Amino acid sequence: MKLDKIQNIISQITASVASLIKVAVMSRGISPEEPVKTGKSIVIMGNGPSLRQTIDKDAIWLCSNDLMAVNFAANTPDFFNLRPGYYILADGHFFSGNATDPNVEALWKNLASVSWGMTLLVPRKFRHFAKALILTNRNIKLKTFNLTPVEGFRLLTHMLFNAGLGMPRPRNVMIPAIMMAIREGYRDIYLCGADHTWTQTLSVDEDNYVVSIQPHFYQDNDKEHERVRSTYKGLRLHDVLGSMTIAFKSYWQVAAYACSKKVNIINATPGSMIDAFKRRKSL
Repeated sequence: MKLDKIQNIISQITASVASLIKVAVMSRGISPEEPVKTGKSIVIMGNGPSLRQTIDKDAIWLCSNDLMAVNFAANTPDFFNLRPGYYILADGHFFSGNATDPNVEALWKNLASVSWGMTLLVPRKFRHFAKALILTNRNIKLKTFNLTPVEGFRLLTHMLFNAGLGMPRPRNVMIPAIMMAIREGYRDIYLCGADHTWTQTLSVDEDNYVVSIQPHFYQDNDKEHERVRSTYKGLRLHDVLGSMTIAFKSYWQVAAYACSKKVNIINATPGSMIDAFKRRKSL
């Protein structure tokens, strides 16, 4: 028992030092936190299949809150119907300038055509790329965040989170989305479409390729299926499962940080596999 405690302390020290080095190299200052949005709550809409159910059956509740959309949501009619006030992108694929992916091209075209006030949240290192594509649209306000993964002693990590210099390991876009919602001043944050039922669609084919089907509330086209297959090609099962473990662990770190800020995070996703937040029963 004593040995385990010593090993844990050493591990925390190592992680803390590594985090400080990463912050020094990778992070830069960003804007201070927004004032508390008294009486306002926000729904972060992940793109999981259950979001379709929420939109179709719980639209009145959904639209009574501020909204944040993620990833390829702008390529759907629902995006223009719901008119979210926030949109977040974190994956480098969206900023690669890769003209061979028509879905990314369509995404930026749709974002550039937004006719309502919206804040676009992007990693700081991609701010110039994003700014160039939405420069002519005055409806869009650009804000940045540091994706730098931070671990170690809670006192240190929470100080770095408060300063916007890092966040729990961002293996899924919902993690930076929640952290930015906290930073924007929201005290009640709901998660929809955050199914995370990845293990239910995970398999290994006869050629030992890992197959991970991640359905969305919209229908992915063949080009996106091809991109996902290419991404997983060559990955080993333990690597994929390890990545999932990191994501679920990060949610517990987010939950601890939210508690310290007196922020309520409520998982309103039917059947979600995230076990770090309290649940809202669907209607």
